[in-house]
Amino acid sequence: MAKLYFYYASMNAGKSTTLLQADFNYRERGMATMLWTAAIDDRGGERAIESRIGLHAGAHRFERDTDMWERVMAAHHVEPLACVLVDEAQFLTGEQAWQLARLADEGGIPVLCYGLRTDFRGELFPGSATLLGIADSLVELKAVCHCGRKATMNLRVDDGGAAVKAGAQTEIGGNDRYVALCRKHFSEAMR
Repeated sequence: MAKLYFYYASMNAGKSTTLLQADFNYRERGMATMLWTAAIDDRGGERAIESRIGLHAGAHRFERDTDMWERVMAAHHVEPLACVLVDEAQFLTGEQAWQLARLADEGGIPVLCYGLRTDFRGELFPGSATLLGIADSLVELKAVCHCGRKATMNLRVDDGGAAVKAGAQTEIGGNDRYVALCRKHFSEAMR
């Protein structure tokens, strides 16, 4: 029975690296996969999914109005898919998360989603909230705060390194804009 998995973590926990390793494992065994990532994050160009350690792969890009069920099933009818892997899953809509669940339940295709749990204010992203509620399996990947504790929060910083306390939920960036921290150090920075 196919399942819907949600691998979540703060920034710099290796989510994209883990996704690319899972994809490699399927492909090494001759199985077809389909990779997806959010269109809003176009930093990688052709390297749509790119990890900090240099691994990368092309991927389909989803927008807010992309019908994941329709697009994946169309591809599945051409070449049977062994797995669908979704990076930046926090940017899915709730409806898209349910479409991915349908792929597992009715399409018989395992779906592995990777994303942030919370934004820079400690609030759930819509896609993450839905996945946390409906996924068959929840797996927390670990990042490390500068103090050595588990990093669970994503602090947005300005050009000077000061904490950003307000703004749009989504601002694309990497280590230049975000720092993974434990809750204690995140709370201190936000005060």
